[in-house]
Amino acid sequence: MAALLTSPGLGVLVAADRHATVAAQILDEVPHICGNLLRNAHTAILMREHGIGRIYTRDTDFHRFPFLKPLDPLVER
Repeated sequence: MAALLTSPGLGVLVAADRHATVAAQILDEVPHICGNLLRNAHTAILMREHGIGRIYTRDTDFHRFPFLKPLDPLVER
């Protein structure tokens, strides 16, 4: 884990000053966020907050966030 965290290409996303504002916007934009989708919503909120628009994932729930472009790592090259 230490080697991964010191990698120059890795950044850990943390909530910034506008986290609550971005969260409120997304919760208004994407209806019915509950259960397991809450964890994905938190990831999506952090991504929007930091200007990240693509995510490599097999989790199809990320398609519910219109500002993200989910890419299947087993399909996309």
